[in-house]
Amino acid sequence: MLTDRPPTKATAVWTLVITSIAGFMAALDNLIVITAIPDIGEDLGGGIEELEWTVNAYTLSFAVLLMLGAALGDRFGRRRMFGVGIALFTASSAGAALSSDIGLLIAARAAQGVGAALLMPLSLTLLTAAVPAERRGMAYGIWGAVNGLAVASGPLIGGAVVEHISWQWIFWLNVPIGIALLPLARLRLVESRGPADRLDVVGTVLASLGLLGITFALIQGNIDGWTSAPVLAGFGLGTALLVAFVRWELHTDAPMLPMRLFRSRAFSTVNAAGLLMYLGMFGSIFLLTQFLQLIQGYSPLEAGVRMLPWTAMPMIIAPLAGALSDRIDGRLIVATGLALMAVGIGWQAAIAEPGLSYAAQVAPFAISGVGMALFFAPVSALVMNSVRPAEQGIASGASNALREIGGTLGVALLASVFSARGGYGAPREFTDGLTPALWVGSGALALAAVLVLLAPRQRPAGSVTEGKTPALAEPGPARHSAPV
Repeated sequence: MLTDRPPTKATAVWTLVITSIAGFMAALDNLIVITAIPDIGEDLGGGIEELEWTVNAYTLSFAVLLMLGAALGDRFGRRRMFGVGIALFTASSAGAALSSDIGLLIAARAAQGVGAALLMPLSLTLLTAAVPAERRGMAYGIWGAVNGLAVASGPLIGGAVVEHISWQWIFWLNVPIGIALLPLARLRLVESRGPADRLDVVGTVLASLGLLGITFALIQGNIDGWTSAPVLAGFGLGTALLVAFVRWELHTDAPMLPMRLFRSRAFSTVNAAGLLMYLGMFGSIFLLTQFLQLIQGYSPLEAGVRMLPWTAMPMIIAPLAGALSDRIDGRLIVATGLALMAVGIGWQAAIAEPGLSYAAQVAPFAISGVGMALFFAPVSALVMNSVRPAEQGIASGASNALREIGGTLGVALLASVFSARGGYGAPREFTDGLTPALWVGSGALALAAVLVLLAPRQRPAGSVTEGKTPALAEPGPARHSAPV
């Protein structure tokens, strides 16, 4: 790894602060828009499918460009491209706030996703370069806690802003933060690069269009019919393009996602679990937030406050779990967290009724929150320790990409289950759709817990020495040592 100067303790602290704030800003916008959807629909128009795209346009562009973002950082400088990502995210946030129709808002949300795809994977790579190996578990735990809190607190912050100001301000909030981060990133972060191989434009296009086709089909299925020509074409073309993506990655000299990484059982199982975790979590939050508002009658802010037993847990638990992962097998912590989330979401599915009191939801919300905190804290270390140091950039990008893909598919899939079995009419109709959708989310989380336990046992992070194969990495020949 090439750097412009050796990192110091002060550099490590500044890197943790800057990357955590930037990550919080990007992660927050995953779900902050959810509590604003009714107001956006009233102000800008559009049906439920357009409003759903205000969530998925961000997560989809975020997901499919994350690996390219990591590659651009390796080629042109991680600090430099991290700054470009912050600048683009800030400008597109202002564009979203100024949108005068639903189409412009969706386009601005997609541009936000592009900026996030640059800054998010590079934030973790910059942090890894700045923090000594024996302290990375704690650093990853803090970084993960901040990002987990951002994802979960999106509905609360969004509800407060929408209720007391306007929906446009959920995007204006990013602008001063982004402007403040730009000079700090330039002055306080250490520049580093990876080997400058070719960029995999063909792979990026194939993956992007393939995922777009499948997401489109999931969203339109209940609208146009699951056997309609557009939906079947979306599934068919999307699947064909993803197959073509895998074949291309296997044969190109400069793959965006080297398929050899998946020969590592640790890398494969942990990332599959991450995808399923985001699928279950995003889809469930998307529906439960609406249940609190539309069926239980709470305002956006009141709904966000009532999710605090869930959303506050990462701030409390994740740093402790991150420190613990420096001493014991991180798989056990992550698997426990996923199991608790499966129990919490399943509990919500079992009790969902039109007249449900909020008191009955406190315990499952809290269990889900503890589980989410236990997942976010050690999972980054599991991923980064599953590959060689030279491949940590692409590993970070791939891991975040798969999670965001899971979030996109989760919103689309659970909303489709909801629409197939219920709807937005009477309260009973809503819970008839909510219950099976939450069971799907709970099942995905339970499967994720099993997958994590199939990964090889991890040695504590402090036992990994610089320049050696990480504890979880399964050695094997590699044609390319750098992410492209």
